[in-house]
Amino acid sequence: MSTSQHQPTGLFETLRREMGLRNYSHKTIKAYVSCIRTLVRHFRPKHPRALTSEDLRTFLLHLIQEQGYAASTINQVINALRFLYVDLYKRTIQLGDLPRPKKERKLPEVLSEEEVLRILNAVDNLKHKTILMLTYSAGLRVGEVVRLKVSDIDEQRGVIHLHKAKGNKDRYTVLSPSLLGTLADYLREYRPREFLFEGQDGRKHYSERSVQAVFERAANDAGITKNVSVHTLRHSFATHLLEAGTDLRYIQELLGHSSSKTTEIYTHVSKKSIGKIPSPLDRLMQTKAR
Repeated sequence: MSTSQHQPTGLFETLRREMGLRNYSHKTIKAYVSCIRTLVRHFRPKHPRALTSEDLRTFLLHLIQEQGYAASTINQVINALRFLYVDLYKRTIQLGDLPRPKKERKLPEVLSEEEVLRILNAVDNLKHKTILMLTYSAGLRVGEVVRLKVSDIDEQRGVIHLHKAKGNKDRYTVLSPSLLGTLADYLREYRPREFLFEGQDGRKHYSERSVQAVFERAANDAGITKNVSVHTLRHSFATHLLEAGTDLRYIQELLGHSSSKTTEIYTHVSKKSIGKIPSPLDRLMQTKAR
């Protein structure tokens, strides 16, 4: 069988192994493998090694125009292709000139402080309440909060130590004094051993999907009509800090953003500046009242 007909047996296992050796996160490995699997299905029975730059362009155009993939997904596919051809196959194929679509600039949905309080008050289960309080109070990603270990909580210093967070970076974030009472009650009742929030078997950590479900149920019970997810708590944490006068550079450190540009998006949703700008209608109405 020729190379163009030979199926890429063992390719996905090789991808996982090679990415693992390069210390890629589990989430990135899963995403890249999914992208390459889509590539293989699209060109079957042609082997990926036989594909040209023009084939890859055609593939990307198909994903954009016919499949309706978002810009962020297309960029991820391009990164996966680069890993496959440059890092794994050691090919001189020109991926640098592949078109990278611009990401749509969408502002994050943010909850008001009153809405966050309503959500927290809508939760009766101690474990669920502690998870949501910790997520909001420390600005954590859902993948970070479920992977926290008991030893990561440093009550003496008032910080939480995050190990190998997004981008395989360690960082510290705040441990809210207002959380300590609830956290102590939780630790006393559940007695977790390794992971702070254990799954049902007591060995693995609580699942991200379970946290999402807890948040969705709480938001619904709290009467929240905005399009929100548990990640909205992280957006709200950053926005509320900014509105309280915290320097953007400190917020960047707490969130673990590599670039300040990522953190600057919160200046566009903060009511601190936008909410104080008078509308032209105000001036019109004041003039009319005179």
